[in-house]
Amino acid sequence: MSSIESSISQDEDCFKAQPKRISQLVSNIRQTGKMRRKKRKNYSPSGDEMQETVGTWIAKHIKKKECTYYVESANLTGTRHGVCMCGYSKEQHIDVAVRPQPFQSKGTWDVHEHIKEMPTDAFGDISFIGLGPRIGKQFVRVSSDTPSNVLYQLMTEQWGLEVPNLLISVTGGAKNFRMKVRLRNIFRRGLMKAAETTGAWIITGGSHAGVMKQVGEAVRDFCMGNTNKNTKIVTIGIATWGIVHNRNSLISTTGSFPAEYYIDEESQGGLSCLDNNHSHFILVDDGTNGRYGVEILLRAKLEKFISEQTKEQGGVAIRIPIVCVVLEGGPGTLDTIHNAISNNTPCVIVEGSGRVADVIAQIAQLSISRITISLVREKLRTLFHDTFDTFTEHKIVEWTKKIQDIMRHNKLLTIFQADKDDQHDIDVAILQALLKASLIHDQQGHENWDHQLKLAVAWNRVDIARSEIFTDDHQWKPSELHSVMTAALIDNKPAFVKLFLENGVRLEEYATEETIINLYNNTDPACLFHSKLAKVIEDERFRFEFQKSSKLRLHHVSQVVRDLMGDFTKHLYPKPKSTDRPRLSIAVPHIKINVQKVTLRSFHKRSQIKPSCTMDPVRDLLIWTIVQNRKELAEIIWVQCQDCIAAALACSKILKELSKEEGDTDTSEDMMTLAEEYEQKAIGVFSESYRKDEERALKLLIRVSEAWGQTTCLQLALEAKDMKFVSQGGVQAFLTRVWFGELSVDNDLWRVIVCMIFFPLLYTRLLTFRSQINIPKKSNRMTRVERFQAFFMAPVVIFHLNILAYFGFLLLFAYVLMIDFQPTPSWREHVIYFWLFSLICEEIRQVLYDPDGFGILKQASLYINDFWNKLDVCAILIFFGGLTCRLIPAAFYPGRIILSLDFVIFCLRLMHIFTISKTLGPKIIIVKRMMKDVFFFLFLLAVWVVSFGVAKQAILIHNEIRVDWIFRGVVYHSYMTLFGQIPSYIDGVNFNIEQCSVNGTDPNKQKCPESNKENHEPIFPQWLTVLLLCLYLLFTNILLLNLLIAMFNYTFQQVQEHTDQIWKFQRHDLIEEYHGRPPAPPPLILLNHLHLFIKHVILHQPARRQKQLKEKLEQNEEAAILSWETFLKENYLQHLRNQMKQSTEHKIRDTSDKVNAVMDMLELDQVKRTGCMESRLAFLEKQALRSAKALNWIVNTLLDNGFGSKESAPVIGASKIPGEIDLKDDNETLISPRHVNARNIHYPDSNVERFPVPDEKVPWEVEFNIYSPPLYTAVRKDKHFHDPCTDSPETLQKINYNTSDGAINRQSYCGTYMVADGLPLNPIGRTGLRGRGSLCWFGPNHAIHPIITKWKRNKDGSISRNKSRKMLEVLAIKHSSSEQWALPGGCLEPGETLPRKLKRVVKYKYLEKFQQLLNESPEVYKGYVDDPRNTDNAWIETTALSLHFEMQDDPLLLGLNQNIEVHDQEMAVRWQAVDQKIPLYANHKDILQKTVDLYNAYY
Repeated sequence: MSSIESSISQDEDCFKAQPKRISQLVSNIRQTGKMRRKKRKNYSPSGDEMQETVGTWIAKHIKKKECTYYVESANLTGTRHGVCMCGYSKEQHIDVAVRPQPFQSKGTWDVHEHIKEMPTDAFGDISFIGLGPRIGKQFVRVSSDTPSNVLYQLMTEQWGLEVPNLLISVTGGAKNFRMKVRLRNIFRRGLMKAAETTGAWIITGGSHAGVMKQVGEAVRDFCMGNTNKNTKIVTIGIATWGIVHNRNSLISTTGSFPAEYYIDEESQGGLSCLDNNHSHFILVDDGTNGRYGVEILLRAKLEKFISEQTKEQGGVAIRIPIVCVVLEGGPGTLDTIHNAISNNTPCVIVEGSGRVADVIAQIAQLSISRITISLVREKLRTLFHDTFDTFTEHKIVEWTKKIQDIMRHNKLLTIFQADKDDQHDIDVAILQALLKASLIHDQQGHENWDHQLKLAVAWNRVDIARSEIFTDDHQWKPSELHSVMTAALIDNKPAFVKLFLENGVRLEEYATEETIINLYNNTDPACLFHSKLAKVIEDERFRFEFQKSSKLRLHHVSQVVRDLMGDFTKHLYPKPKSTDRPRLSIAVPHIKINVQKVTLRSFHKRSQIKPSCTMDPVRDLLIWTIVQNRKELAEIIWVQCQDCIAAALACSKILKELSKEEGDTDTSEDMMTLAEEYEQKAIGVFSESYRKDEERALKLLIRVSEAWGQTTCLQLALEAKDMKFVSQGGVQAFLTRVWFGELSVDNDLWRVIVCMIFFPLLYTRLLTFRSQINIPKKSNRMTRVERFQAFFMAPVVIFHLNILAYFGFLLLFAYVLMIDFQPTPSWREHVIYFWLFSLICEEIRQVLYDPDGFGILKQASLYINDFWNKLDVCAILIFFGGLTCRLIPAAFYPGRIILSLDFVIFCLRLMHIFTISKTLGPKIIIVKRMMKDVFFFLFLLAVWVVSFGVAKQAILIHNEIRVDWIFRGVVYHSYMTLFGQIPSYIDGVNFNIEQCSVNGTDPNKQKCPESNKENHEPIFPQWLTVLLLCLYLLFTNILLLNLLIAMFNYTFQQVQEHTDQIWKFQRHDLIEEYHGRPPAPPPLILLNHLHLFIKHVILHQPARRQKQLKEKLEQNEEAAILSWETFLKENYLQHLRNQMKQSTEHKIRDTSDKVNAVMDMLELDQVKRTGCMESRLAFLEKQALRSAKALNWIVNTLLDNGFGSKESAPVIGASKIPGEIDLKDDNETLISPRHVNARNIHYPDSNVERFPVPDEKVPWEVEFNIYSPPLYTAVRKDKHFHDPCTDSPETLQKINYNTSDGAINRQSYCGTYMVADGLPLNPIGRTGLRGRGSLCWFGPNHAIHPIITKWKRNKDGSISRNKSRKMLEVLAIKHSSSEQWALPGGCLEPGETLPRKLKRVVKYKYLEKFQQLLNESPEVYKGYVDDPRNTDNAWIETTALSLHFEMQDDPLLLGLNQNIEVHDQEMAVRWQAVDQKIPLYANHKDILQKTVDLYNAYY
């Protein structure tokens, strides 16, 4: 049996995560930023470095072939003299080849002896002159004996190709051929789509002709029309070096970077040019020139090697699948298809492309019995009309046999018919073929749906998954999708995540603690969050130096997330205690999970253990997607959220914080855009809820969200500076309600102020309270105390009382400074001190007020970060400085100055009060922003002021040493010049000697400018000073001041556009401040402070925030409100979908799609009409031919009856409509036995090929004149007894057939067999090989196969059933070199009762007992075995015995299990479930089915 079969691994244990050590993180952590920058800039080594690296590697590992002995060929024509047997001229040989060699007889030349390997001399980059880009097209000349692993390493490591998800091998016609335009377009479009979406490699012959040219043009068209320039199609051309035209331009011992190559099709002759649209070339050299097909063997080995490699994506590893696409083609193409099918490689045949492809496509629908030599001959005559005369009878027979073999594996064959209604593009056909092939069965005989899904995920083809995998044929359990769900998340494939959610995956079950860790473990290294997470782990390790390694745990993630969300939140994942042991070992950076020999499925099973911390699966997945800026994935996960408003606002906050630190501008902008989208989602859901129910909506706003760090939606929006959310009507209504407290918001402000001044009016109907509106009228009365308390506890009242008190403080402060500032403080001044003390106490209270439990340090940080608090602290400190100076008699006046300046700061504090005003509030924001503009403007202005001042001072004044006058001259005068105060002395016209001091001795006068000592006339260059003044005023007054005005105008317009939003957002700070402020204004507020001191310090009662800003709901109420929020979210999403459908852009796109669909249908209808007409004409032609034959037969019959000479009548076939099922042929197939395995072209474990024997020529009775099978008899050194290895008649005549020949039983179970020329003939028929092959005896080789079965049991011990029938398990064995299982047993040696293979499975001490069991077992089959080792003269016959165990506790079964022992490591034994799909060797399945029928079991 051939062991060269490629298949997709079915074992789910094949994918493993690669372990990494945390030490790698620490050693590389400082380079994280560099790595991220390099990746973002697509960093790659320089061209010279890459060339040197590739060149060194190729010189070491890649060889070429050269002829080392020149022998002139005698088979060439007279026009070609001086050509060696290798095909090269004498001048093209190396010196050693043409030099006379001793001990070498002239004229003897051997390809194996005289062609040697040498270092290659052709590699590098290839540039096609005048065609295509000069970069990226790499080539290499390799020896035909180059190992596949070396070529694979060259492509993946040296050329930098990414390991493919799929290998598409395109084969077909090597010469140019014509295709229908529609078919050509479909082929090109589909091939490129398949390659692009799956990340495939396309392998072709690489020449600029035939199917290779079609593929190249498809790549060219794709690249020209593709807008994404980063998408590249890897197209590898594997061609023969000896047939490449202009190949000398590629030769360079040091490599060509690039090599200039010219496509010259006119003068290429019998050679071929390379195709300029391929990306890589492997040129196979066997040392000969002009010989085609050299690359075929190397290409086949390379494709097989690649298909055996495993690629891991997202924790899921799959074998790289391979598919063969056939377009047109000749005889060599048929061999390629036959070899591919033999190796279990699926093939896609493009019908309509011509020749071989059409032959197979037209025959594919027929049963095997209808594929005859005459049919194939007719097809060849039709489709190969130009070359049909070259087909010999032997060639036609060979084609018939190979086509029959291909059709026996029709599951691996896919016919693409572009004219069929149900056919999609060829990319779908390619992927469907692969899925159909992967469904063949795994090692246990089960349909491998899991592997199909892994392939679809790897290809990122959700359309294939929907149509081919998630069907009614297989019901998926949610747990079965967890591993591929992880792969889809890691690889950012949102369409698959959505598909898995639609098919039953519940995030609550999927997203366990270990799953979340695994996802963070596979975070993109280029992601900013990855570097922050790595830094946290590194810091922890350095803090705890005793730890040898740090492990990624959720509290590390929580720390980074809390840094992004803000310290106002609690940790999402609390840090575990030191006694906790993590279940996973994680290494970062490439953050890979440290799980050895563990499948993702078993990983998900283990993760069902109860987690060590509270998990919110949807939240955890949402954070993971958001921190990596994965928009589509985050959208899908957010839709699953219950607490969706808080989730959207938290995402907005995280994204905004990440965008601030992100170094890549494009990524930062994308994050900000996504943050705005999530803010809009929060607005949409909240607006929907506010429209439905205002009260419940406001509860959503202030509800404490445990999932998001025990914060509220309002607090998240404020911290994220989501102005649009805060400024919407519902939030503002809530803030207004808080602002008015228990007062009704309908009260006018003047009513409130009047009641503040004349509080007895509270007890009138001047004001209304909310409690009066909400409770029934009968009980709407409030007590006087309640009304008084409700009024003065309202923030609006507290605010206005504080305003009045603050104005009083400022008036008293101004009075003292201007009128009553005595050396000894007056009583008014003492009142100011007392008042200020109450303000200080209030500031201290604000620092210590911690209702959320953040801690004193956090509260202090929050306090000092507020601008107005900084201003308060500054004013208080300056006041203390001034007061200190004021109390010192010597510094009394400076103290007054300091206090006067402090008064200015206290007045500035009034601006904060005005923020509550809708008119003044935005203007204050404008002023603050303009101050920033002024600050940066001063830097520009200072350059001109100082430069002009220094120049002016140096020109006019000589050696001024007074610092104050230097400052005045350089800075002050220059600055005042901007406002028109030009110094009078600068031009000398208004110079007055009395206004200055000549020697600078007068401290009240400036020093005089340079002047004449005699008459004191100015002598400085007046023209220069005037010129400097003009330039200075030009740039400062005109340029810089107008620039400042423009900056102010821009700032004003920016703020003015969002005036309403800014005001609504800013008013919250003031409302929150006065909401938590004691009701009494300073200085009476000290009474409130005393009350708080007694309550919290003495009585130790914790601080509490009033429910109006933060409320923790009961569990039932919270569940109800979250369900209501989820319902409204669905309404919002449906509303968005409806809006999208109604949008103009969507309507245009929908109309365009419909028009394209109509055009495609019209085109397809036209093609169908043409095809239907052609088929009808062909049918009419056949009918006419049959009618002519019938008429001819009638004439002949009449002649036989006396009207003429008798002639044979022609054979008339029954008329049959195309497409009708021929039942007669099927029945004949079932009735006439044919051995199939015994006619395989390649004889196992040898290089012998059988003579092709089609089905119709199998019986010996059928005439087969050209039948000439080769003779093959292997030497069996491993056998002591066997027939002689000779075909001598004298020796063979000594053998007695059809009887017992000594110890050898040569009697057949099939009856008496024929003997011809001293050799027995196979009773079933021809096999295509004479001799005894690898068998021991001519004639029957008897074997015994015990069929050991038991009932398959469920976990509870009951018998498994399928379709109400019991299921069996059979004992099967498997050799490592084979991919098929077999029944235990084998051929018997003379005198033995048990075969040697069976003795290798059963222990020696149990053999006697086992023999006794077999003697008592019933016989289920006795006869011929269709074995690949059979020949015309030797075959295998077996006796199958059924050994069945009814009970699972049967002592005999237990004894058998204990005595099964495999002595050979290459042999495997196991119990195999029995069904129709069980992969068994030869016709063991047929034998097993008889046992199944015996027990009426499921099959």
